[in-house]
Amino acid sequence: MNSIQRAVFPAILISSLVLVGITRLIASPQLTVIAATEPPMAAEPAQDEAVVATVEVSAEIQPQSEVVAVTEQPAGNSDECSLPSRYPDSIRQWCGWIQRYAAEVELDPRLIAAVMLQESGGKADAYSHSGAVGLMQVMPRDGLAEQFMCSGRPCFASRPSMDELFEPEYNISYGTRMLAGLVARHGNVRDALKAYGPMDMGYRYADIVLSIYENYQ
Repeated sequence: MNSIQRAVFPAILISSLVLVGITRLIASPQLTVIAATEPPMAAEPAQDEAVVATVEVSAEIQPQSEVVAVTEQPAGNSDECSLPSRYPDSIRQWCGWIQRYAAEVELDPRLIAAVMLQESGGKADAYSHSGAVGLMQVMPRDGLAEQFMCSGRPCFASRPSMDELFEPEYNISYGTRMLAGLVARHGNVRDALKAYGPMDMGYRYADIVLSIYENYQ
């Protein structure tokens, strides 16, 4: 090997090493870019799983909401109504509330239904010539009932208002509790009904209600 060849060979070797180094530097960013772009592609299935999970939760909540909507309607002529079928629909439409509030004071719901049939026929807006209001015909503190005086004071000053008693559920609740209080005071249903009804009817009112109670079985 002459002096020229000895000078050229190292130059070629150095050039080759430089080319290899440049090639690696060029290739390296490509690998970095590929590595950076792969994770978002892998993350897309995770988003799909989140959507599926949301749909599954929504599917579980929907039936519960429907059940709540049904149970929030205590009044009505349902298959679970314990009132005899002889009662007209005008009475049976309030069956849920009759049963609920009768159970709270341990009265027979059929007795409450008999009082309601006699008093209002099941009409929530009933208003008597004496001023009694609603389904159970309760005397309010205002309206015509305000004119009734007892020992120089309004007889019904502690009673609810007409607006309150025109609400069907409130009327049933209040009338049922009032009748239960009279039963506790007098010790029997007949005397309680006498006190509940109009003063000028006495036991005749009680016997009418008890007749309805017995006949509507």
